[in-house]
Amino acid sequence: MQTTQAPTFVSTFEQEVYEGLTAFPKYLSSKYFYDEVGDKLFQDIMAMPEYYLTDYEYHILDENKGEIAQLFRKDGEPFSLFELGAGDGKKTKILLRHFVNQQISFDYRPIDISQNALHQLETSIKKEIPEVEVNTLQGTYFETLRDIGKANGRRKVILFLGSNMGNLLHPQAIEFLKNMRDSISDDDLIFMGLDQKKNPQTVLDAYNDKTGITEAFNKNILTRINKEMGGNFDVDKFLHWEAYDPETGTAKSYLVSKEAQSVQIESLDLNVRLNAWETIHTEISQKYDDTTVEWLANQADLKIVNSFTDDKQWFKNYVFKK
Repeated sequence: MQTTQAPTFVSTFEQEVYEGLTAFPKYLSSKYFYDEVGDKLFQDIMAMPEYYLTDYEYHILDENKGEIAQLFRKDGEPFSLFELGAGDGKKTKILLRHFVNQQISFDYRPIDISQNALHQLETSIKKEIPEVEVNTLQGTYFETLRDIGKANGRRKVILFLGSNMGNLLHPQAIEFLKNMRDSISDDDLIFMGLDQKKNPQTVLDAYNDKTGITEAFNKNILTRINKEMGGNFDVDKFLHWEAYDPETGTAKSYLVSKEAQSVQIESLDLNVRLNAWETIHTEISQKYDDTTVEWLANQADLKIVNSFTDDKQWFKNYVFKK
């Protein structure tokens, strides 16, 4: 049992940690994996041979950048390129360089929950591709989608790479797509990367590497609670566990308590008790096929106008419009 009287929260992070750790079963949001340490760990994950998503999408963008540029530029009118969850921008820079080389008129507006990631991205772009006009936006996807909807003047292209929508279950994904649809006009585009269903072992290996980088990334949320809220989680008392259901295409990540334990979180005035082998659900990573993506698009009143994939069809980038 936990304390039941809710404290006054000073941040959304505090509120969501309180709600997740007083729920049954317990959960924490994967968006809080990211701080300076988490950003570096995720960059390490993207460089792992097991984490195929980055390399496959990178090659898709590189091999199709000319056709993608023609889609984005339409009749040559200037456009704003918004990117949700921009991260380090490794893949996006393929398109940015090509747009600059082709003298395409655009500005780049990366969006990320991590201010540290945005600062690093802006610095690297100014160094590597100084011709690109960069305007960063810090916040969650839902907050910034409202800002995108208010942007006037130029056409909008929204990038959402890395299969980040996979962090949402289908009902949430439909709501998210509806929000994206409401933020664009008839001439605007949504360009989205979605990981495809494949050999279940390949999926499991991508989220449970033997070197322990993914484990450290997932446990970073406990470290952040310790550092920012005065928690006393012992991360060594938790097991990182990955499960994948090939029928639904849902991969789930958990932190599993190895023993009965009690954890205090000072700023929340909260005592969290965990039974031996009790779980804290931290992340889902949804995998897709064309039938599922078409259904999601129909539910959100969007249509697929094009798609790009690799030779194995392990990953696919879809283009949507109203």
